[in-house]
Amino acid sequence: MCDFETKYRKRDLEIPKHRQTLLNTIEQDLLSDGNVLAVFYGGSIGNQNTDLYSDIDLRVVVKDEVFENYRLNKKQRAENWGRILFFEDFPWATHSIAHYDTFIKVDTFYYKMKDIQSSVWLKNIKIVLDADGLVNDVLEKSMSLSYIPSAQEVEIWRTKFFSNVHEAYRRAMRKEIYYALNRLDHLRLSMTTAWYMESGIQPNTYGDWAKLEGERSELQDWQLILLSKWQSSREPNEILNVIKSIIPEFIKTHKKLCEKIGIDENPERIDEILDLVL
Repeated sequence: MCDFETKYRKRDLEIPKHRQTLLNTIEQDLLSDGNVLAVFYGGSIGNQNTDLYSDIDLRVVVKDEVFENYRLNKKQRAENWGRILFFEDFPWATHSIAHYDTFIKVDTFYYKMKDIQSSVWLKNIKIVLDADGLVNDVLEKSMSLSYIPSAQEVEIWRTKFFSNVHEAYRRAMRKEIYYALNRLDHLRLSMTTAWYMESGIQPNTYGDWAKLEGERSELQDWQLILLSKWQSSREPNEILNVIKSIIPEFIKTHKKLCEKIGIDENPERIDEILDLVL
């Protein structure tokens, strides 16, 4: 790690300067476009907690009649802002992810007016253009929202947890170790989802580890310590023992979530499900 830090430290220290230059270029381009109705930033920029490695989470609202054209030309538009090394892109998607030669990543999402609705995800955004006041209105409405997990969310969460436990066992027994370790990783992530739901914090989308660790984590110290302990080698028995060590925290958190939203905990059924493999 030290070798990497030494080799790239000078480059990394320059990232904020390059990010600001890129932001200036993006805004100069988009704010002069008559088809663009709103421009705002989410993520670290919206939260005002950027660090050296923060991405640019760019949101662009365009007129309905030009939306499809802008979506089709999303990569070409991103090339206006700097030299791109490569794209992460699904041609059919409304967003594009561009990786620039300054080691900065820009996630650009295009929207129609009707797509912008109040949401807990829009409580922390930075608006740079809002021609009709739409985004500011949505921001104000979003600020009054709070996250409460639904019964459906908890049901999806717990059944996915059970599925990952069972699948990890199957793969470990088949000696498909990377697959088993992947399921273990999903179980760790599942517990962060539960902790967030219990605390009234909107969880990340499934599979997203962003900001769950490090200085910007919303998790408590004891939760981060548990996460760090839930590690395993490629030994099948160790993988299963680590999964077994997660179960007490699952049961405790599951009980709290059921009480929080008023659904049946059903401990006997949970024991039956888990006893099949652990």
